[in-house]
Amino acid sequence: MKHNPPDSIYRELGKLDSNSVANAMESFGVRLRNEGFTGPGIARRTDLAGPMVGVALTLKVRSSDPPMKAGFYLDQPDWWERIEAADYPRVLIIQDVDTHPGLGALVGPVHGCIIRALGFTGMVTSGAIRGARRLGAIGLHAFSGNVSPSHAYSHVLEIGGPVELAGLRIATGDVIHGDQDGIVSVPAELAAKIPEVARRFMERERAICEFCERPGFSPDGLKAFVRAEPGSR
Repeated sequence: MKHNPPDSIYRELGKLDSNSVANAMESFGVRLRNEGFTGPGIARRTDLAGPMVGVALTLKVRSSDPPMKAGFYLDQPDWWERIEAADYPRVLIIQDVDTHPGLGALVGPVHGCIIRALGFTGMVTSGAIRGARRLGAIGLHAFSGNVSPSHAYSHVLEIGGPVELAGLRIATGDVIHGDQDGIVSVPAELAAKIPEVARRFMERERAICEFCERPGFSPDGLKAFVRAEPGSR
């Protein structure tokens, strides 16, 4: 498990939107600019105030075929026990490895209550969730590839290994930030640096927007203003 940043860092990250977090991550040059965030295929299903922020705990699941060990999907609590070693606050990251992901949903209202009680602020899956309205009512952020009315044969195949959802590679211990624009991952060792860098980007963007509202705005004036702004590239 990676080193967990202080609680204050999560509070600061919770004041940012995902666009600002992504901008800040680009400035560190630790990955390509087409990496580190979700592409098409993942949508926010609950409408809660503020972003989802926490430390990733990863699962791989299937739902189209029965598990090797028969039983109802709630009769498979082994992965709950593994959660005790995970850092706070927690975000559950689920890759559905079925050929056609999302037939059934591992997380619905009952599992939502369980993982909320276990310290999770939210969850993201490349597969399905069910009961989105009730998940929102219990205060759980939920992002998914689709929705389903059934759990089908949902079962956990792997806990804690690397996963990939909508083009985003995530490891257990990564810091996760998500809102209506998508999910961004942040290496734990950079999390403390993101808020200050993101604020500088936000200030520059705000200055440009204010310039655009001034009387006598012109494209040439905007070019000169942008070149004169700190951080111009």
